[in-house]
Amino acid sequence: MFRRWFHRAILSRRWATFVVMGLAFLAFGAGSLNIFYVLKANLQFIGEHGWDALREGGLAQLLELLITGYASMAAYVVFKACEHSLVHAVCEPPPR
Repeated sequence: MFRRWFHRAILSRRWATFVVMGLAFLAFGAGSLNIFYVLKANLQFIGEHGWDALREGGLAQLLELLITGYASMAAYVVFKACEHSLVHAVCEPPPR
């Protein structure tokens, strides 16, 4: 259902595809910025302090980081779908 809507509402209009591609790029960049450093620090904090770290919010932060990672990955997939659509629209020969 989402796929049909996405094709009909976004990919069928080049301007909408370009706008959504830009928004997905920004979402991917914001979501993935420093995520590895924060994830490494979180895991180090949990490793050093064990159960105390988990009780003090380390587990909640770890779950938030994982959700952010998956949301960033979804934004990347949307970006690539829009890119694919625009590249094929530009590279296809014009109709006669």
